[in-house]
Amino acid sequence: MTERLAGISARIEGISQLGAVMNAMRGIAGARAQLARGQLGAVERYAAGITGAIGRVLSLTPAGAGGGTGPPRPALVLFCAEQGFAGAFSEHVLDAAGPGLHSSSLFLIGTRGYAAARERGLTPGWSSPLPAHSAGIPRLADGIAQALYQGIAAAGLNQIDALFSRSRPGQDITVERQRLLPFDLTSIPRAPPGGLPMFNLAPEALLRGLMADYLHAQLCSAALHGFAAENQARMEAMAMARQQVERQLDILRSAQRMVRQEEITAEIIELSAGEMASRGII
Repeated sequence: MTERLAGISARIEGISQLGAVMNAMRGIAGARAQLARGQLGAVERYAAGITGAIGRVLSLTPAGAGGGTGPPRPALVLFCAEQGFAGAFSEHVLDAAGPGLHSSSLFLIGTRGYAAARERGLTPGWSSPLPAHSAGIPRLADGIAQALYQGIAAAGLNQIDALFSRSRPGQDITVERQRLLPFDLTSIPRAPPGGLPMFNLAPEALLRGLMADYLHAQLCSAALHGFAAENQARMEAMAMARQQVERQLDILRSAQRMVRQEEITAEIIELSAGEMASRGII
């Protein structure tokens, strides 16, 4: 019985340590998600500034500048999970792509997402891991943009969408789709003719540069949303796992109390029997 009690105690210790690891993972995921959400504000302000600049340049360029023609050659930029313990995070992104998942060129971000895509028989044309920290997102956006430009030059890609997850406080994580290219210049109001700044570049060249900067901002925004949502999913997964750990600990502690009671009862019986034997009662 002593060996049985020691075994239960060892299991309680092991599961308690596992619970501590889960709590630590949940805390790290929460901190990373909060930091990424804070950085999203800066990216949105940056994108708004670029949009305003594009509106000013558009007043000096012919209407319809920046448009594309030709048959659609679609591509998808998929922001999936980088690490484990995030549930079906990557699967939800892949499901949201719909039929286009098999008919588009795929640019996939996230090691776990890449594995999930391969399980479906998909072979992304380009992939990259997601940085462990949100500070690495701008460099990732640079890499994605370069890969997209190469795809445009080599394969004539002209319809590029991004799919990423978004998390909102108190709501379920959702997958959103955003058009990256072609850039819809008609959605940006042109600045009034008066009060335009002095330009050192031709308006067409300046517009191309601003559009490249705006694409970079969009990629940073999508990656940060995906980064925050993945860590939110990990927090939720760790919370559910922690509940399971607590239930298992309750069962083991109950068993531990029963074994201890049985052990105490056996010792009392043994002592009583010895006392009665010493008195010649039995």
